[in-house]
Amino acid sequence: MINVDVFSDEKGWSTKLKNKQIFFDEVCKGFPKRYQFSKKKISFSLLLSNNKKIKKLNNNFRNKNKPTDILSFPFVKKIKIKEKTYIGDIVISYDFINKPKKQKIKIFKEKLVKIFIHGFLHLLNFDHKKNTDYKKMLKEEKLIFKSVISKIN
Repeated sequence: MINVDVFSDEKGWSTKLKNKQIFFDEVCKGFPKRYQFSKKKISFSLLLSNNKKIKKLNNNFRNKNKPTDILSFPFVKKIKIKEKTYIGDIVISYDFINKPKKQKIKIFKEKLVKIFIHGFLHLLNFDHKKNTDYKKMLKEEKLIFKSVISKIN
């Protein structure tokens, strides 16, 4: 079972997602079985933020003084899923997801789900520094997205 604790410090998120917690709970329920961890308790936090906050975090933790779409902070470098495991934190920028501002809500949600999955895989120690790792991560992202999007759209 996956438990995601959703927090927000950006008002814009409420205009697009009426109940953020329920939305992300539904996304996680749509994950393929191997990412559901059915006999375990996996938890992480999600902060829905903005460019200003994410730029600050990006600078503090990655020495990159610019905003980005998402940051993932795995709790440990090499994860071992036990009965109860906290896997880390994700921060997503509203400003990145909400471009263009006049996009349809369906497109907004699809972009959000894709980037959320990307961040989730980083918490599980997936990476894309090498081309082989990139291909492996992209394959998993597509697999999860296909499973999720059929259940939430």
